[in-house]
Amino acid sequence: MKSIKTYMCMFSLLAISLVISSCKKDKNEILTDLLYDVSVEGNQVTFTVITGGVSNYSWDFGDGESSTEPNPVHTYPGKGKYVPTLSATVNGKQTEASTVLRISKSTPVKINDNSLADWASITNSIPLGTFKGVFNEVKLDYDGNYVYVYIDMTGRKANGDIFDFYIDGDNNAATGLLTGTFTKGAYDILLEGQLLTGSMDIFYHTGSDQDAFNFAPQSISEAYQVGTVTEANNSVKFEMRIARGKLKGLTGTGLRIAIQAIKNDWSVMLGSAPDDGTASYFLDMNE
Repeated sequence: MKSIKTYMCMFSLLAISLVISSCKKDKNEILTDLLYDVSVEGNQVTFTVITGGVSNYSWDFGDGESSTEPNPVHTYPGKGKYVPTLSATVNGKQTEASTVLRISKSTPVKINDNSLADWASITNSIPLGTFKGVFNEVKLDYDGNYVYVYIDMTGRKANGDIFDFYIDGDNNAATGLLTGTFTKGAYDILLEGQLLTGSMDIFYHTGSDQDAFNFAPQSISEAYQVGTVTEANNSVKFEMRIARGKLKGLTGTGLRIAIQAIKNDWSVMLGSAPDDGTASYFLDMNE
């Protein structure tokens, strides 16, 4: 291995209902799936069922309110953790699906609005210095479900640059890799790959030796998503979000992060945010 928005979240929720029909000598188990998406904007949540063959909708939003609409829009009373549950009939079988929904700090960032203008008010910026290289600006924001990243850099999308995201998800220097490159953090998570032209691999640091570059690959779907990408005058700007509920440690009150860009053939380090040898950026998520 080489070295290394409104308020939007999408969840895929899967519930399996077990229906048992009795015969004289045996029992048959029938599995029924119920799948729906959740879109959050501030305290307002839109529920959209994506499973076919559904009828008899009964929503319990987890705050004492309910609905029988197929795809309701519900406004929660305030910040908190809620467990919305849908009970319905799927192809003649009764089942239900639930998820944990966090209504907390909102963000103006919209990941699917084809615009980067909503980043103008975001003030969480990684300090850039002598070794910034291609990086012109790096910003971060968060809400209850995602960490958002904005990058303005010199180059082109087609270059296929490789990105390394070192993340200390639990902000605990006693667990994870001690890189020596980025101080004040021990990195439990590594996201690595050609983010703009391909995909990112996800790794967790394993073992007790914090000086060993020992990361194990993880198979985690929907852990990140690239939003708007713009290009002009040898400059590319883009946004992405990382799902806090998918990667271990990201549901806490803060994380440390450092980002590197490498040429697509691994031959040149293109830039570092923050500088090599300095402290990784601490994103306070206490709100």
